[in-house]
Amino acid sequence: MMARTKNTKVFYNKEIPNDWDVKPVGVAFKICNNLRLPISEEERAKMKGNFPYYGPTKIQDYINEYRIEGKYALIGEDGDHFLKWKELPMTLLVEGKFNVNNHAHIIQGEENLTEWFFYYFNQKELTPHLTRQGAGRYKLTKDTLSKILCPLPPLPEQKAITSILGTWDMAIQKTGQLIVQKEQRKKWLMQQLLTGKKRLKGFGGKWKEMAIGDLISESKIPSTENDANKRLTVKLNLRGIEKRDFRGSEAEDATYFFIRKKGQFIYGKQNLHKGAFGIIPEDLDAYESSQDIPSFDFKAGVIPIFFLLFLSQENFYKSLEKISTGTGSKRIHPDNLYKVRVNFPLLKEQTAIAKVLQAADKEIGLLKAKDNKLREQKKGLMQQLLTGKVRLKID
Repeated sequence: MMARTKNTKVFYNKEIPNDWDVKPVGVAFKICNNLRLPISEEERAKMKGNFPYYGPTKIQDYINEYRIEGKYALIGEDGDHFLKWKELPMTLLVEGKFNVNNHAHIIQGEENLTEWFFYYFNQKELTPHLTRQGAGRYKLTKDTLSKILCPLPPLPEQKAITSILGTWDMAIQKTGQLIVQKEQRKKWLMQQLLTGKKRLKGFGGKWKEMAIGDLISESKIPSTENDANKRLTVKLNLRGIEKRDFRGSEAEDATYFFIRKKGQFIYGKQNLHKGAFGIIPEDLDAYESSQDIPSFDFKAGVIPIFFLLFLSQENFYKSLEKISTGTGSKRIHPDNLYKVRVNFPLLKEQTAIAKVLQAADKEIGLLKAKDNKLREQKKGLMQQLLTGKVRLKID
């Protein structure tokens, strides 16, 4: 790469290289909305097949016929995703045989690359070009899209830039596929190891049937501070424990609060069956929660991480809904949880199983870190290459 600083053209108050062109989308690209084919969900149910049916942001279905063949970019016509342009892609690059509904514009390059449109508008803020269509609904009309200005490098530079970004996309895709494979393998390992269907080398014999009350006991240390800035909340879907935002309207003494300690098991009474549980991390030691979020010490012979993994079996924690009681918002009280009976291994086997599953978690974590790094690298490249701040040497 080599930088080029000879910039003379002004584009949206930003300079671009003087050998780049600027044209409206409708001039630089072909908008092929005549190829769109709206098909209702009811109709699609009668025509299931292998050809993708795209909406503005993703595949919505697969049907038994196709209307479009080739390579095209899609950009939404309406939807609230426009407001999330920093986190969500605004465009799709689609190739092959497929269909598109009437909520996406279909773009094809002729003199310019389709991929250039895809990458340039992929993370671009479009809100200045949207019209409001009621509460939370925004529309990018074909007429407006056709008038949006797009910087255009010479074709060889378009090819070089999109090729580099495509390489990063390929790496991101492969990493994503590996993550899915490793997560599926971990899920299989959990199903086998946490139920005793598969035993690790050196272990045998039946697991002991126990009540959960034999494994944990509730901790009730009253808070003397009642500090509204040190409150815990438990997130749904196994997403852990975090500090709860301060609610300025709550009365300081409206509820009794209890001190929670690092390493304790904790759950939300209303949402245990929705994956609202975890182990309190060190940085949240001595934080507080009400009786609706009880915490528990582990009894002798229990490895905390194994207990957490055991409860993390989706079919297990979802089944706990049946022990919830009360009218209105039902709750799972500790006394009812204690009565649930499980088959539990001895300490050494708990440790061995936990190590295997933690190793799988570490592998997945490393892949996710790699995925995040690749995405950040790609984002940086896009900011540099798609604006001409950094130029590629074209042979």
